[in-house]
Amino acid sequence: MTRTSQGTGWKDGDVDPSLAVTFAPWIFPREASPQEVAENDERIAQARVLGHQVADSAYIAPNAVLAAETFALGERSYLAAHAHVTGDVKIGADCSVNVSVAVRGTVSIGDGVRIGTHCSLLGFDHGFADAHVPVFQQPHTSRGITIGDDVWFGAQVVVLDGVTVGAHSVIGAGAVVTKDVPPYSIAVGNPARVVRDRLTGQRPGAVSPGLPARLAAFADQARTELPTILSAAWDGEFYRDAPGARPTRRAHCDAVELASLLLTTAPAQLEPAAHVAQLLSGGDAETGLIPEIGSAATGEKLRDEGAYHVLAVGYALDLLGARFPGAARPFAGHEPAEVIADVERLPWRDRAWHAGAHVDTLGTALTWAGELDSDSGLDGERSVPAGARETLIGWLLSHRDPGTGLWGSPRENDGLREPVNGTYRLVRGTLAQWGTEVGGGEALVDTVLRHARPSGVLNPRGVTACDALDVALLLWWARFGGARGYREAEVAAVAQSVVDVAVTSWVEGRGIAFAPGGTSMGIVSGVDPSQPSLQGTEMWLATLWYAADLLGQSSALGYRPQGIHRPEPRA
Repeated sequence: MTRTSQGTGWKDGDVDPSLAVTFAPWIFPREASPQEVAENDERIAQARVLGHQVADSAYIAPNAVLAAETFALGERSYLAAHAHVTGDVKIGADCSVNVSVAVRGTVSIGDGVRIGTHCSLLGFDHGFADAHVPVFQQPHTSRGITIGDDVWFGAQVVVLDGVTVGAHSVIGAGAVVTKDVPPYSIAVGNPARVVRDRLTGQRPGAVSPGLPARLAAFADQARTELPTILSAAWDGEFYRDAPGARPTRRAHCDAVELASLLLTTAPAQLEPAAHVAQLLSGGDAETGLIPEIGSAATGEKLRDEGAYHVLAVGYALDLLGARFPGAARPFAGHEPAEVIADVERLPWRDRAWHAGAHVDTLGTALTWAGELDSDSGLDGERSVPAGARETLIGWLLSHRDPGTGLWGSPRENDGLREPVNGTYRLVRGTLAQWGTEVGGGEALVDTVLRHARPSGVLNPRGVTACDALDVALLLWWARFGGARGYREAEVAAVAQSVVDVAVTSWVEGRGIAFAPGGTSMGIVSGVDPSQPSLQGTEMWLATLWYAADLLGQSSALGYRPQGIHRPEPRA
């Protein structure tokens, strides 16, 4: 900006000092005149009168437009000339919002963020679902944008609603960011894609040359030490999840699963037939359910107590070449109308995991009972009423949330954890084991990745086998639901983090804890979740296979889950 003026003291071509700071606000602290400082203080005071939180050391250019409903601007941060801010916007310390940047909608920006000229951060969207209504008359939506600390946006970047950009990332000029960007990423293009990791320098999906050898060494150690672990869990009559715990059906099932996985045989403590007899002991003749060891539960109590045994005992029997002698009638005997009534009464909104676990049991019971029907040649009464399984599949496929790829709703206190974990349970017991396309596609991947990062469920200091398993398996299954290759770099990053936790958590001669880094969970079956157990070992070994397979390296392990966590459909 130049001007020629007689009597001003300016020379032709000089920059108007009243404009220089507005277009280059980083010079404000050292070059602003007393008048400019006073005027900026007045703009800050006016913003505060409107209820905004603006630091004393911040700068707002006089030709910036601040029309936000709520606004915060941290220490030493600034809005340059022609910046346009609307909606609900929070900007941290040491941030630069440069010339002609638009920040609109619900946007949260961390500390030390640099936003190049002509960028647009658009934390809202227009509805356009109804083609018969003009777009401007349709409602707005806003999921919001979250920007981590120390992010640099080149010029003319566009960030769309619902996106999280991880800390320490660099977004190249002209990129259009439509999906989440992991921390320490370099992303470019339209749509933006991650091309390199800033920490490792590796390209997306790149596998460390040492990973296959690392996986093979881990599996060899687990295979060598498993007999000692199983022997320590055996008390001469029953298996315990860990020495000192009470004996449980689940512990016996985990022993069978582990021996089959690593040793391709039944645990050495009993002959296969004796394992079968032990697993079926105490079974209820009326319901076909298996109570907990030492329990004399009957009726509805048995149904509740024995529900998981439909899964655990059923799969253990399958690995031993045996089956339930009868159908789990409270679950497998539903007529189609009863199937619908059963699943519709479940608490999908408030307790999605509980709902998914019930469907897991229901689907698996239908599988075991269907095999009994097949064995009988259907000469007698069917264990599974005609159309029951098809009805369940139809209901599930028509009640999935297309926006998330999940069943169930997030909760305020734990976000996506319930529906993610419940969806894994549901899919495992029905669609996956029946060979039905899992579905969910890209929406499922988006949701699981969103859950895996911000929620911290894969943080090594608090991750549980359940959380890691549910994330890894859903990402693995999503490949067969239309999402193969989608967000590959981010999926690989999650898989690598799971591999790292599993491999580094093995305790010599004891296995892996359910929660290796500790947890707020209470003691279950007498076992501290932070201490190695049969349950933790079995779940982490299965999870490791899925994570390694997402990286294309599962063959290095020399095993493949065959029981409750097997990847192949049952039928």
